[in-house]
Amino acid sequence: MKKAILFLLLLTTLSFNSQDDSVFGSGEWFKFRIHYGFVNAGYATLEVKDATINNEKVFHLIGRGYTTGLSRFFFKVEDLYESYIDRETFVPYQFVRKIDEGGYTKNQEGFVNVTTNRIVVKDYKHKTEKTFTIPKNTQDILSAFYYLRNSPIIDKIKPGESISIDLFFDDETTKFKLKFIGRDNIKTKFGTVPTMIFKPLVQSGRVFKEQESVTVWISDDGNRIPLRIQASLAVGSIKADLDAYKGLKNPFKQKQ
Repeated sequence: MKKAILFLLLLTTLSFNSQDDSVFGSGEWFKFRIHYGFVNAGYATLEVKDATINNEKVFHLIGRGYTTGLSRFFFKVEDLYESYIDRETFVPYQFVRKIDEGGYTKNQEGFVNVTTNRIVVKDYKHKTEKTFTIPKNTQDILSAFYYLRNSPIIDKIKPGESISIDLFFDDETTKFKLKFIGRDNIKTKFGTVPTMIFKPLVQSGRVFKEQESVTVWISDDGNRIPLRIQASLAVGSIKADLDAYKGLKNPFKQKQ
């Protein structure tokens, strides 16, 4: 469950830039290595492809998370998230959530009507269909990553300030909030990289030690890619590091 929560955070706590000049494009791909303490627990990938929905060209976003080695033996995770978003507004038209987390499974598909601000969620596991009213520009769990990467607020945000969006997840809409901490240089497998630091506000208690237990380091360049996520849990800690990438739209800024 802890690995699944980190993957969810990975998909939703990522980055920002101006919306009139997208920081990503088709062909972009990231791979993240997930650690629980000193154990290599698994991997997560994010990918952007081209697709067409209702004769309109869109971005097809694909996120996968999975455990490996002994971690897979003790707690198998195979998660698939997909989202089809507008190429200019980055608002989702359709999403897929197909997960298996230690035997806990979901198989859902959502269809968004951006004109009426409604979403129809089909649950293939339970054979149900529900309709929800949502705020304008509401994001799903995967589209939120790419939407935030292009937020104009990043140009003005100051340490201590926050940014929030409406996020639809598990049949309800909530406010997802990120607090900007400041800037720092961190060492990665790709060299020393200038970063922006954020803390998503999470619910303290059973899993996390406190509301600001999660820290996210994001490249301070034209890509705004996540480099590291670290979370202090009620028991132990978990971390995800960027392990590989390709198809970046802009140069990856590193310190010389």
